[in-house]
Amino acid sequence: MSVRPVRVDRTFGLMFAVMLVLAAGNTALQSVLPALGRSLRVADGAVAAAFSVSALAWVVCAPFWANRSDRYGRRAMVLLGLAGFTASLGICGLFLLAGINGWIGGTAAFAAFVVGRMLYGIFGSAAPPAVQAIVAGRTTREERTRALALLASAFGLGTILGPAIAPYLVVGHVGRVEIGLAGPAFFAVLIGAGMLAAVATMLPRDSMGGHGAASAYPSIGGQPTGASVTAATSVPGERVGYFDPRIRVWVIVGLLMGHAQAMTGQAIGFLVIDRLNLPPVEALQPTGLVLMMGAGAALLVQWGLIPLLDLKPRALVQIGLVVAAIGCAWTGLATSLYGIATGFALSAMGFGFVRPGYTAGSSLAVGPDAQGSVAGKITSVNGASFVLGPSIGVGLYELARPLPYLAAAAALVLLFGYALVSLRPSARDL
Repeated sequence: MSVRPVRVDRTFGLMFAVMLVLAAGNTALQSVLPALGRSLRVADGAVAAAFSVSALAWVVCAPFWANRSDRYGRRAMVLLGLAGFTASLGICGLFLLAGINGWIGGTAAFAAFVVGRMLYGIFGSAAPPAVQAIVAGRTTREERTRALALLASAFGLGTILGPAIAPYLVVGHVGRVEIGLAGPAFFAVLIGAGMLAAVATMLPRDSMGGHGAASAYPSIGGQPTGASVTAATSVPGERVGYFDPRIRVWVIVGLLMGHAQAMTGQAIGFLVIDRLNLPPVEALQPTGLVLMMGAGAALLVQWGLIPLLDLKPRALVQIGLVVAAIGCAWTGLATSLYGIATGFALSAMGFGFVRPGYTAGSSLAVGPDAQGSVAGKITSVNGASFVLGPSIGVGLYELARPLPYLAAAAALVLLFGYALVSLRPSARDL
């Protein structure tokens, strides 16, 4: 039986663009955060806190908006998400501008920036579940999974585009006002406003049908795993807890691996600045290169190597943990841009193996009626890793530069030992 291609019409293209803009705008700002913090002379820990606050708001609010999509309409939720995204970045940009030009103190500017980031987490999280629901409602049962998987790939592409373009959006002066590192925020505001106008004028009124699911926080290297797609295509059924014996090991693997990835990813900008001894602004291009290589390596694994090798979930987890541990240690000990980029890409490849591994493993561990519940748990685990992970990583970095990477490598080695013992092959060849 032939596989029907996904229908790429105007509405689908518009929804793909919405997801791409949300991810690219968010990760572009993430990539310049270390340089912003150093320029405003705020503590590195405060930079990590800005990221963590936004991620926490996203994790808490995304399920809320997913449930409200049926009541208030999908189109309204997409507009709310885009409006929150645009307003948030506008607030961030304005207060960063004030701090850069000395109109207010650096600490006050960054405190207002954190508030702006929180608004993104609260309201920006309304869009992805509604976008999923719109696509689900316009596709047949046979098309739905492939369409939602293609839609989810927009987040992955956004994590490459954001860091790639951010260094080129740092502009000089406009008259007597220095824009500087606030440039990416203002550019994202323009793109967000344009997308908001496009959705308002081009997206048809709701035709109810299908449903969406909460998506994990869009972060650099946090590539899609398919969990939110499964949650959006599964009918309500058996409820499964995080500590259910069938999925407990997979959840532990996902949570610990996710924290290792968040720790190392958030500290990488500071590592580039300090190891290469660069001024914050001059570090943007090498930082963007490192982040882009990491995101690209993860996508290469998930879109290319995994389908080619056809590995089972248990093997994906074990291979990935070893590769990620080597990459983390390499990154922490590297002293050149080439070494940092190579190590970070290697760690991202390892994480790229592990994420689909524990997602598929948890899915195969339960029956059809529990698929939606398990997928929701995995999605929340993916997002929760980016709440405390960045602060832990930067806190360790402030103690010693290689520490978050060496600590992550050690934790991944221990996790590999745990997985080797706990994830035994079964009749389903997990």
